[in-house]
Amino acid sequence: SYLDSHSDVVFSFCICARSEQSDLSVALQDCMVALDLFLRNEFDEALTRLKSRNKDSMYHALTYATILEMQAMMTFNPEDILAAGNTMKEAQAVCQRCKILRYYFFVNITHTPITEELHAEVCYAECLLQRAALTFLQDENMISFIKGGMKVRNSYQIYKELHTVLKSSSYVQGDNHGHFEGGVKLGVGAFNLMLSLLPTRTLRLLEFVGFSGNKEFGLEQLQEGSAEHTFRSFLCNMLLLCYHTFMSFILGTGEGDVEDAEKLLQPYLKKYPKGSIFLFFAGRIEEIKGNLDAAIKRFEECCEAQQHWKQFHHMCYWELMWCFTYKRHWKMAYFYADLLSKENAWSKATYAYMKAAYLSMLSREECQPFGENVVTLFRQVPSLKQKIAGKSLPTEKFAIRKARRYNTDNAIPLPAPPLEMMYIWNGYTVIGKQKDLTEGMLKTLDEAQQMLEQHPRTEFTTDDQCVVSLLKGLCLKHLGFKEEAEHYFTLVLCNESQIKYDHYLVPNALLEHGLLCMEEGRIDEAIKLLEAAKQNYKNYSMESRTHFRIQAALHKARGTAENGECSPSSP
Repeated sequence: SYLDSHSDVVFSFCICARSEQSDLSVALQDCMVALDLFLRNEFDEALTRLKSRNKDSMYHALTYATILEMQAMMTFNPEDILAAGNTMKEAQAVCQRCKILRYYFFVNITHTPITEELHAEVCYAECLLQRAALTFLQDENMISFIKGGMKVRNSYQIYKELHTVLKSSSYVQGDNHGHFEGGVKLGVGAFNLMLSLLPTRTLRLLEFVGFSGNKEFGLEQLQEGSAEHTFRSFLCNMLLLCYHTFMSFILGTGEGDVEDAEKLLQPYLKKYPKGSIFLFFAGRIEEIKGNLDAAIKRFEECCEAQQHWKQFHHMCYWELMWCFTYKRHWKMAYFYADLLSKENAWSKATYAYMKAAYLSMLSREECQPFGENVVTLFRQVPSLKQKIAGKSLPTEKFAIRKARRYNTDNAIPLPAPPLEMMYIWNGYTVIGKQKDLTEGMLKTLDEAQQMLEQHPRTEFTTDDQCVVSLLKGLCLKHLGFKEEAEHYFTLVLCNESQIKYDHYLVPNALLEHGLLCMEEGRIDEAIKLLEAAKQNYKNYSMESRTHFRIQAALHKARGTAENGECSPSSP
C-alpha cells in the first residue's frame, strides 16, 4: 500500500508533526522575546538567543537572518551583505524543509494544508523577498537582477495564494492563526504599497507579468497587521512609519500622514523609551514637522542610547546633517557629513560632495580650522564613486556631474550647492512648515543670485540662475507668494533651450508649477503640466525620483478632479 511503501517518510513526519506542533507556539514566543531584547538595544543577547535554534526552527532562522539583513542594509558593507545573504539562504532552506515534508504527506493523503505548512510558506515568502533585496545590493550584473526579480515574483505569488487561503471558507484557524495572518498582511500590504508608488510606465510592465498594486489596500493591510500583538506587528508598524516619514517625502510629494505616524510610534516609544529605532523615528517625525531643535534632541538621544550598533548612529548623523542644513548652520552640517565620510560606506562620493558644499558656504577664514580645501574635496568626488547592484547611486551621479566644473584651473563655483541637494531630498517640504526657516533660505538664495549677477557670464551662468530660480520659487510658494513663485518656475521653462548641463531643472520646474496649480484648484492645468514633465523629458539627473514624485502628484490631482475638491499640499 501507499503507506507501507512510504512508511519511513510517514513515521518521520508523524514524529516531526507531534514535536513541531507543540514547538511552533514555543518558537514564536521565544522569537518574540528575542525581538523584545533587540528593541531594548540588547542586540547580542537577541542574536545569541535566535542562533541557538536557527538551524531547525523556521522562525528563529528567519528572525536571525532579518536582523543581520537590517545591519547589512545600514552599513552597505560588502562582507555584511554577503553574510546576511548566506544566513537568509539558510533560513529559506529551513522553511523549505518544513514545506516539502508537509506537502509530501498531506497532498498525497489528506489534501489539506496544516498550520505549520502555512507558516512555512509565509516564512519562505518572506525569505525570498529579503534575499531579493540583498541580491540587488550585492551583485553587479544583469543575471543577478533576473535572479532577484524571480525571487520577488515567487514571493508575490505565494503571498497572493496565502491571502486566498485566508479568505477561503475551508480555512480553519489554528492556535497561531494571528501570527500567520500577520505574515500574510505584511507581505500583501508591502507589495501593494510599494507597487502603487511606481511610475506608470514601470507599473504597466509589471502588470503585464502579473503584478498589481493598490496603495489604499496596502496601507489598510499593514495597519491591520500592526494593530495586533503578533510576531510581525512590529514589521508592519516599521513599514508604515517608513512610508509616512521617508518614502512619501523622498519618492512622493510629502503626503505622508504625520499624525498616523505619531499614533503608530507612541505605544512603542512608551514601552521602549530608550529603544534606538523608536528614538530615531521620533526624531524624524519632529524633523518633518519642522521642529528642528526637538528633532536634533531626539537624534542625539538615539546616539546616546546604545554604543553597540553604530549603524543607528549613522542614520542619525544623516538626519542631523540635514537638520543643521535647514537651520543654515553650515559648520555643524559639515561636522556630520565628515563623520559619515569616515564611518559609513553607503556613498563616500556623496559625503565628500556635501562636505565641499558646506565649506563652500563659508569664508576662507572660516574654513581654515577644518583643514580641508573646497576645490580639492570637489575634485575627489568622482574617484569615490561606487556601484551597487551594477549601477552607480543616482545621488552620486548627481554629485559627480555638479562637481565636474571644479576640474579646471579657474573653477566656477556652484551658487548654493547644499540648497540644491536639499531639493533632491525634498527638504523644502520640511522648511516650508516654518516661516523663519523658509525666509532664511530665501535670503541665502537672494545672496547667491546677487553673486551671479555681479560676476561675468560663463557657460554655467544660465544653469546656475535657473537653479536659484527653481529654489526661490519653492521658498516663495511656501511663504504664500504664489504669483512670484509661478514667475520663477516659468523663468526656468523660458530658459530651457539655454540650459547646458542641468537638464533636470525643466521637468522639475514643471512638477513644482503643477503642484502649485493644484494648491490653487487649477486641476486641469496641473495635470497638463505634470503630464508634460512625465512624457517630454528623459535621461536627466535623478530622473527616477522625479518620476516617482510626478506619479504621486498625478494620483492626487486625478483623485481631486474626480472628487471635485482641492486640498492644499506641499511638494
